[in-house]
Amino acid sequence: MTTTDVRTRTAAAPRLDRLVQEVREAVGQGLPGDRTAHLVAQRLAPHLGDPELLTESQREGSAEDYRQHVLHIEEDGSFSVVALVWLPGQRTSVHDHVSWCVTGVHEGREHERRYREVSDGDGTRLLATQDVVNEQGDVCGFAPPGDIHRVWNAGGGKAVSLHIYGADIGRLGSSVRRVYEPPDDER
Repeated sequence: MTTTDVRTRTAAAPRLDRLVQEVREAVGQGLPGDRTAHLVAQRLAPHLGDPELLTESQREGSAEDYRQHVLHIEEDGSFSVVALVWLPGQRTSVHDHVSWCVTGVHEGREHERRYREVSDGDGTRLLATQDVVNEQGDVCGFAPPGDIHRVWNAGGGKAVSLHIYGADIGRLGSSVRRVYEPPDDER
């Protein structure tokens, strides 16, 4: 379970305020989810790695699980910005999302495994389709369906990423739509 409190938001750094304004403009174009994600990814990339993007408290992790810092929820609920802080070995469950999502690595490195559901005669199962290592500055985006994945920190240091969701996670509590059982060889 992720450590988070969507009611408590830390004060934004000026660089974060600029990012939020740029995302607001991209989302305001009213494009389909995959095109919005592409525009948001373009806006996020130049901010990654800037020491003035996040405060020290927004980069704090938790020994219990990866930690989510809610940075901004747009008043109309059209998007949310969070920082996820991963200490070594921390990972998500296998999951998909309620909306489009853009992620960018601000510090460190994140590993991601992508999956697709396949029929096997007795129902469906997950098949790993791609392993990706996202380095500092890398940005990726996706929109449902087809966004099943797991993310983890396999390194020896902290990893920090920004996630921008096309949803009001303050109202929803999370961007996760469903959690999946990982394949047998990954349990």
